[in-house]
Amino acid sequence: MSEDESASESGLLSRQMTGEDRVRMAARQLSEPRTANWIASEANWSHEPTKRVLARLVDDGILHRDESGTHTTYYPDYRRQAMQEAMRLRDSGHTVEELTDRLAEMKAQIRDWKDEFDVESPNQLRGTLADETLDADEEEHRREVAREWEHLQRRIQIVGFAVREWDFLAPSTKPDEASS
Repeated sequence: MSEDESASESGLLSRQMTGEDRVRMAARQLSEPRTANWIASEANWSHEPTKRVLARLVDDGILHRDESGTHTTYYPDYRRQAMQEAMRLRDSGHTVEELTDRLAEMKAQIRDWKDEFDVESPNQLRGTLADETLDADEEEHRREVAREWEHLQRRIQIVGFAVREWDFLAPSTKPDEASS
């Protein structure tokens, strides 16, 4: 695809998506609490309409609002996200055996990191950065491993849930049965 075609497609997409669509997309992809200003910036939309959309998302149970800090933040319902991801895994065409194998691979990777760095958690690995004998490349490597380790811990929970609840997560009706 040429640059002109790509630019044309992205321009078409942005014209088809409303500001509200962009706010909803940005809000659903949050992995940590964010302010309305941050979400508005991500959605490339103004602050006040963004706040109205966020209020509706809170009312609908899609997001939670935290007013305990200096700034109000919004974060997704992590349980809902996990359930949706588990359903996507169930519906993805993977078998339960493939997901079980992936689960074992992720756990083995974490065991390897525990052995390699002689630590029990990502934060303990971050604590090793205080070692003055590490060079900059090794420090960056350890930071990256700690981030990946945390990611794998979250994935293990979701994939494990999908495997444990394989039968429960199965679609209750086939698409053609639903229309009859």
